Amino acid sequence: MTLVSSLRGRIFLASALLAVLSIAAAIFVVNRRVTKEAESALQREIRATGALVEELRKTRIDTYTVMARLIADLPKLKAAVQTNDPPTVQDHLRDYQEPLKSANLLLVTNATGRVLANSGDSAPTALLAADWPAVRDALLGHETVSLLPQPDGILQVVTVPIAIGLTQPQILGSVSVGFLLNEALASQLKAITGSDIAFGMGGQVGGQVLTTTLPREHNQALAGRLRGSSVSTVTLGGDEYVVLPQELMALPAGDNAPRPMALILRSRTEQLRSLDAIHTGLFVTAIVAVLLATLLSFAVARTITRPLAAITDVMREVAATGDLTRKIVVGEGRRWHDEDAQLLATTFNTLTDSVARFQREMSQKERLSSLGRLSTVIAHEVRNPLMIIKGSLHALRQPDLSGPVMREAVSDIDEEVERLNRIVNEVLDFARPIRFELAPTDLNALCRESATASAASGPGGPVHLELDPAAAHFTTDAERLRIALVNMLVNARHAVNGRSAGHEASVGSPQSTVGGHELPAASPEPLVSLSTIANNGRVTIVIADRGAGIEPAHLPHVFDPYFTTKRGGTGLGLAIAKNIVEGLGGTIGVHSTPGAGTEIRISLPGIVSS
Repeated sequence: MTLVSSLRGRIFLASALLAVLSIAAAIFVVNRRVTKEAESALQREIRATGALVEELRKTRIDTYTVMARLIADLPKLKAAVQTNDPPTVQDHLRDYQEPLKSANLLLVTNATGRVLANSGDSAPTALLAADWPAVRDALLGHETVSLLPQPDGILQVVTVPIAIGLTQPQILGSVSVGFLLNEALASQLKAITGSDIAFGMGGQVGGQVLTTTLPREHNQALAGRLRGSSVSTVTLGGDEYVVLPQELMALPAGDNAPRPMALILRSRTEQLRSLDAIHTGLFVTAIVAVLLATLLSFAVARTITRPLAAITDVMREVAATGDLTRKIVVGEGRRWHDEDAQLLATTFNTLTDSVARFQREMSQKERLSSLGRLSTVIAHEVRNPLMIIKGSLHALRQPDLSGPVMREAVSDIDEEVERLNRIVNEVLDFARPIRFELAPTDLNALCRESATASAASGPGGPVHLELDPAAAHFTTDAERLRIALVNMLVNARHAVNGRSAGHEASVGSPQSTVGGHELPAASPEPLVSLSTIANNGRVTIVIADRGAGIEPAHLPHVFDPYFTTKRGGTGLGLAIAKNIVEGLGGTIGVHSTPGAGTEIRISLPGIVSS
């Protein structure tokens, strides 16, 4: 039997599959949502870090611009620049080194672009000449911000003019203040944002990383990212990073000069580890949920089908045995009480009661309708005894009656009166309703008595008994059941009459006697057997013979009233036996094979525990 062949299996599979699909769909959606949210969060974080880097850089530019203007407006510095004497300007510049100690460059030029003084750890004097664009623009009266690549970073320089006058200012020179975008600044930004920072120069052909918070062996891999403008990924040392390139200064269109760039790097591997932990937790949760759902599905399926199983078991037994006295009990003593199953059981019980009542009524009507046909049988059966009695009475009237003739006539009258009495009793037993008196009975002892009584009916095969000890405790009408058994055993013995030579019978013990026959311990292939089998609150009585059997055409009519193939029979013996068995709440059936024998199987309820 496959799992889908039963209602319980189909309900279990459907519930379990629904639960698994629901859980799988939920886990899939949650996984996708979590992964998507994690990627979005990573994108937001890296862009927020880029914005913070740019904001910090602009803030410093503004600060250094204000400081450069203050220095350029100092009268002493203007007077020193007018002397065009570098030592004088250098002496005045020392007074501002303390406020500008965080600056990496402080540089002063004259009106021709000549460097008069400089301080700080970054002083590219070779580049800072009259033709340097920042100085040239300052000497024209413009403030400029420029970025210069350095070996250890990018120098951000603010250059302002030194001027006298407001309406038509006289440009005396320029002041340049700068700070480095170096590893120290990148480390500070990493501590604040949690992202790695790299500064470099990017071009159309390639790029160069000048400083980074990552190990320097990754500079070559990072240099290729200085040419891009969108978020991308890069693998460094086995870890995956999300990279956001960011221009530090926009160049005019068509300018192919190297561009100062910053790279914002966020480790995607750490994010993946977090996602893996979440996925593992979701997977474990899904496994537990599936197991719980499977158990719950099985419990639901069992809860639904258990009452139905109780109903179908009884219906199956009723269909197999025809016993309409079996009742369905659902809900009593059970944890689960199903109202629908209870209604179905009640309806089935009501239906079987109705069918049983209908059968009893039909049986009664059949018996009553058979009384019409009985007149023919009675006329035939009674006429012969009456004629014999009349002849015997005529013989008794003779004046010269001798003693032997009188005794023979009296014997004939006695036999025919007994015959008439038997006919009347059989007709009455069949026609009137049977009143049963149920009482505890030893069924095995009853079977032995019936076998002994059948042996007194005349010649025939001995009876072999196979009795189940569990059938000893039984509730039935012993007298009525004995009548039915004797009738059937007499028929069975008559069926094997003439075949009993060389066969013995066994009645319950190694050696016993039935009908005057001594029984040995073993009797191979008995001609007539009577057995009892107790099982599950019922007892089955089987009467089998190895006689001539019953013709297939006669088999459907063996229990019909007045149907007989025996000469001198009334045809009421098996009909009365059927009435008795059905009145006791049992069923009776016959199976016969011509030339092989006949088996009558009786199933009765009513075993009582000892």
